[in-house]
Order: sequence, then structure tokens, then C-alpha cells
Amino acid sequence: MGVDEEKSEGEGKVWSLCRMPFWQTSSSNGNGSSSSSSSSSSMGNNNGYQQSQTSQLGERSTATSSNAVSSMAKSLLPTRRRLRLDPPNKLYFPYEPGKQVRSAIGIKNTSKSHVAFKFQTTAPKSCYMRPPGGILAPGESLIATVFKFVEPPENNEKPIEQKSRVKFKIMTLKVKGETDYVPELFDEQKDQVAVEQILRVVFLDPERSCPALEKLKRQLAEAEAEAALEARKRPPEETGPRMVGEGLVIDEWKERRERYLARQQVECADSA
Repeated sequence: MGVDEEKSEGEGKVWSLCRMPFWQTSSSNGNGSSSSSSSSSSMGNNNGYQQSQTSQLGERSTATSSNAVSSMAKSLLPTRRRLRLDPPNKLYFPYEPGKQVRSAIGIKNTSKSHVAFKFQTTAPKSCYMRPPGGILAPGESLIATVFKFVEPPENNEKPIEQKSRVKFKIMTLKVKGETDYVPELFDEQKDQVAVEQILRVVFLDPERSCPALEKLKRQLAEAEAEAALEARKRPPEETGPRMVGEGLVIDEWKERRERYLARQQVECADSA
């Protein structure tokens, strides 16, 4: 009996040393039920926190993926055009080597706001546009004329089979109605500028009738009529003597004669 009592006392001492501090809380019944309940409550709170964090992460990942899908869908959709072009993506020129020829393109504003447009070309030395840019009100249209010098063929190529690397680009920008057109608009608002269309050059045989050539002739005639109408709207130029410098009067007839003589001298020098 004495040995058993000593063992029980020793075992009690060993267990008392192994007890952790948070287990030594007061309990009503001394069997650790309060400790286990508090531990279960803590684990439940941790599980709830982890579930909420997981839910938030899931919502964020879902939102991110939906935004990515939306951006991808927008990138795949065709860009909304502000102008309607006729022809839509080509510039037709009659093929006349060594000469300056003309093309025409109809431009109409199909948006609900005023739109500024501007031409750009990869060959500014041999091509120019009239007008080079402008502002169109909603529903307004015009016919632009494009001038190009046609280079002679190389390597014995057939004239109509010569391929031109020259391209034209039309840039657009939404502006307010009272804005005056200046090319600097496109530099000041670079973020709002859109590439409306890139136009490819196509040569036509002027001796062979085709729908594209006939349409080009009609557009050029309409462009000339529009230019003549605009010229009539401008105020008439002064035809009398002009005052220049410090009160000097230049006779207009004398000025014309000087220009004529200068041209004659240039022609004589060239013929010599």
C-alpha cells in the first residue's frame, strides 16, 4: 500500500509539470470542459475568418477574370467608325506615268458629334490632299481630292501591274462644335485620336472603262463643283493698286509683266 501511494503521488507531480499555462484556468467541475469549449470556440472563429477570407479572394478573382474577359471582348469588337468613306479602303488613280493624277474620296460624318479629320501619307513629297483636314458636323459630308505624281515603271513592268507602296491614313478626333480646325488639335489631344482608316493605292487603266474609273470621274466632277461654290462664297479680292512698304504703289499690270518676263527667261535658259 505504501508503494502504491508513492506512485500515485509521483504521477500527480509529473502531470502537474506538463500542464500548459492556458489549461490552468478555473473550471467549475475540474474536468477541463471549460478549456475545451474555449478552444473549440477559438477554432470556430478561425475557421469563420478563413472562410470569409477565401470568399473575398474568390470574389476578387472572379471580378478580375470578368474584367479581363470584358477587355478581351472589347478588343475583338470592330472599332466604331466616326466617318463613312467612299471608297471605304482604297484610293483609285488613273495610271499615267510621269504625270500628276487625281483621286477622290467621299467623307461623311456618321457620329453624333463634330469630328475633325486629317490626312497622312507615307509619301508627302509626291502626294498632297485638298483639303488636308477639316471639321465635319454630324451628317455633313464632302469630297476630298488627292493628288499624286506617278513614277515611271521599273524593270519593264507593265504599267497597270505596277504596285505602289504609298499609303494614306485618315485620323479622326471628336471636337466641340465651336472649335476651329487647326492641325495642332491632333497633337494637343493625342489620347483621343483614332485611326479611322488606312487607304491603299490602286491604279486604273485610263483607256479601259470600268465602274471604279467612272465613279472616280463623277466624284472629281463633284469635287470641282464644290470647290467652285466655295470660291464664290469667299469675299472678292482687291483688284485696284496695292499699297506696300512705305507708301509705294505697285501697278498690277507691271507686276504681271515682270512675272511674264521672268518665266520667259527661265524657258529660254532651259531650251539652251
